[in-house]
Amino acid sequence: MSSAVTRRDFLRVTSTSLGGLVATSFLPSTFANRAATAEPAWLRDAVQLFVRVEPDERVFIGARGPEIGQGVRTSLPMLIAEELDVSWDQVTVEQLPYGVVAADTTAGVDTKYGAQRAGGSTAIPQSWLEMRQVGARVRELFVQAAAQAWGVDAAKLTTKLGYVIGPGGQRSSYGKLAPLANTLSVAAHPLPLKSPTAFHTIGTSTMVTDARDIVTGRAEYGIDGAVEGRLVAVVERSPYLDGEVESYDDSATLAVAGVRHVVVLPVPSKTAFTEHLAAGIAIVADDTWSAMQGRKALKVKWRTGSWSADDTDTFRDTAHSALQLDGEVARADGDITTARTEASQVVEAEYFQPFLAHATMEPMNATIALEQDRALLIASLQAPAAASSLISKLTGIDRLNIEVRLPRSGGGFGRRGQNDFVAEAVHIAMAVNKPVKLIWSREDDIRNDWYRPSGAHGMTATLDTQKKLTGWVHKVAATDRRFRIPYLAGRDPWFTCLDADAFPAGCVPNYLATFTAVPFGLPLGWWRGPLPTFVAFANQAFMDEVAHAAGADPVEFRLALLGEPRELKYKGHGGPVFHTGRLATVLQRAARKIGYGRDLASGHGIGVAAHFVFGAYSAHAMEVSVENGELKIHRCVCAADVGVPVNPLGLDAQLSGGTIDGISTTLYQEVTVKDGQVVQSNFPDYRLLASAAAPDVEVDIVPSDYAPAGAGEMGTPTVAPALVNAIFAATGKRIRRLPVGDQLKT
Repeated sequence: MSSAVTRRDFLRVTSTSLGGLVATSFLPSTFANRAATAEPAWLRDAVQLFVRVEPDERVFIGARGPEIGQGVRTSLPMLIAEELDVSWDQVTVEQLPYGVVAADTTAGVDTKYGAQRAGGSTAIPQSWLEMRQVGARVRELFVQAAAQAWGVDAAKLTTKLGYVIGPGGQRSSYGKLAPLANTLSVAAHPLPLKSPTAFHTIGTSTMVTDARDIVTGRAEYGIDGAVEGRLVAVVERSPYLDGEVESYDDSATLAVAGVRHVVVLPVPSKTAFTEHLAAGIAIVADDTWSAMQGRKALKVKWRTGSWSADDTDTFRDTAHSALQLDGEVARADGDITTARTEASQVVEAEYFQPFLAHATMEPMNATIALEQDRALLIASLQAPAAASSLISKLTGIDRLNIEVRLPRSGGGFGRRGQNDFVAEAVHIAMAVNKPVKLIWSREDDIRNDWYRPSGAHGMTATLDTQKKLTGWVHKVAATDRRFRIPYLAGRDPWFTCLDADAFPAGCVPNYLATFTAVPFGLPLGWWRGPLPTFVAFANQAFMDEVAHAAGADPVEFRLALLGEPRELKYKGHGGPVFHTGRLATVLQRAARKIGYGRDLASGHGIGVAAHFVFGAYSAHAMEVSVENGELKIHRCVCAADVGVPVNPLGLDAQLSGGTIDGISTTLYQEVTVKDGQVVQSNFPDYRLLASAAAPDVEVDIVPSDYAPAGAGEMGTPTVAPALVNAIFAATGKRIRRLPVGDQLKT
């Protein structure tokens, strides 16, 4: 992209068929870097977003982010509407497709609308100033148009909910000003943004823009994608990682009415996960039922792969044994050896977390139509740019000619950040030379996932004679997230399993964090709150154990460690700083809301946990009881500080949903492997929390003036430690291995 910046680069305006205004705001990253004092330091992506104002006063705002249930189809347009100064009731939201434009880059293209990826709770932080500047720039057009029409100084004009107001009280609507505004462009510099005290949309609880469509069944998901002439495909995949087709008989399959083709997929790479994951045979038919019946009739003999002996029971033992190794040092403060030698008391414990599947309500799917030099993809995605690149790589079609539509997703949680299912659809469509709709079953989905890493934690704490914490060791022996993923080769091996800067790092004089990789053949991926979810369980459960050993109250023990409010350096996602006071606040609010310290009914216990999550701070407090081995959650509180809440209603939903998801995984969920094959296949053996057992999640949102963080990951990481801490408080039984499962019955 050229570094030259023109006025037209910042606001390109064209006429609509009704004579209205279409504004495409473009903020190059080069300008963002130069304007660091006016724009946030993290602003680096080009931003281009559509706003359309019609003469009949209708306002259309484009949503650039993939909607996977995190609410960005509502919250991102809210940012624009705020600075545009229109009533939310006027707004109609339109989902933008994935967009690229030709550019002088290595790939030959650049983003058209800015960041279009869902993951890591980044949508709101990336868009906080970008999208507000889009709204401010379009608003400025109407102010300039009114100033020109009225012959007055633009500085004397104000706006209010879709009107420009003059010094004498004259008013003109945006719709009436649109034709004149269409001829203008704004200055190529950041415009002043509203003070939070002037917000009328940001901070207002707002129902998701397509809520009515969702509850009435009219909302379209990726699985609803359709193109003329499409066939439906399902795939019988190797149950063994790196397995291959040894032989097959498709005669009965081809005899099924409606079956048109049987396609053997290319054998995927055995050294890198770059396309699809498994060898397989696709059955292509007129409809889904015929394709599935054809798959049932297929006879396949599989040749096992190099990981066919993998077993999760053996892996767990290996991981615990590996904790005795020195490991790679991620952080070392002070002298942990001397701290142990001089300690009055040493506390030690080991924890274990299993592999997890994503189990999104909408299984993987993709609809692809290929022509000689064009392609159309309709799919539920988190990484449309990667999907576009993959299609181009497999077909040779220029990315400028690849259209990617982004319907609502029935859950993502990191799974749809991978595009192996897109690769399968492309290979099948190329083979049959027709549009193809690829459908995965629930069994396909759970047995062919990019699983959450698994591993063991070895925790050690040292206490002096005053029961003060003097040393903390966190050793992890786990699968390496970089396994067979070339683009991650430069990352630290521990980057999704060990958070070297997590509390109590920086709050204790002697601190050591190490990592040992334990090989296993499953593909590894992002799973809701990837690093915080993996780390918080052992970290915060052990914090309770240490507090108990010190004879201290768990909440007071944490608060004493956090100390005076201050910022500590933090290198992970969500940094560059971690604020001890903000973590203390959510912990205190969660404890206060649940009535921590009150007299409880016999057999009841309250547990707490708090953690830094991708730039935000969350805490859980739970009250539970256990009777005859059965757990009951009586109350559940989640407190969170995510900075300025953009949509409190959406934030409440994210924290509640993340909490329920966390309870399911804590109590029930694990992926096990026997003889190189995934054992689980559907919800009977990959269990979800039943509605009747789910608590009402009491959400407490901390008022904040900090720039907002995202919320999609925040509700999950502290669930497991708060829950097992509550179980200990109620029963005296420590849970150090997830899922809890039947451990309460023994």
